[in-house]
Amino acid sequence: MLPESIAEELKMHLQGVKLLYQQDLEKGYGSAYLPFALERKYPRAKYDWIWQFVFPSGSISKDPRSSEIRRHHLHESSLQKVLKQAVRATKIPKKVGCHTFRHSFATHLLQNGYEIRTV
Repeated sequence: MLPESIAEELKMHLQGVKLLYQQDLEKGYGSAYLPFALERKYPRAKYDWIWQFVFPSGSISKDPRSSEIRRHHLHESSLQKVLKQAVRATKIPKKVGCHTFRHSFATHLLQNGYEIRTV
């Protein structure tokens, strides 16, 4: 389902995220939140690259559950603010929100022949 047109850009983004993750590890806070049972079963898994967020926060914070210092995911309000600025800059007269992308994606799937039950 990932469009080929963004594959290369996503790879580059993930390289940057991995670099940030490695820097965080060097500073002692590169762990990720795991569900309690999973963290108990695999105590070192929280340091694995595979558990890192694709869109990490620009800052680190203290996890209130574990008191660990870690980087969480980008907060949805951050994306909403950037989208709002972009819409304003393009002077689109309609109300646009993050949910608009979901509808647009579904519309494109239907236009490309996907069954409505699949969408």
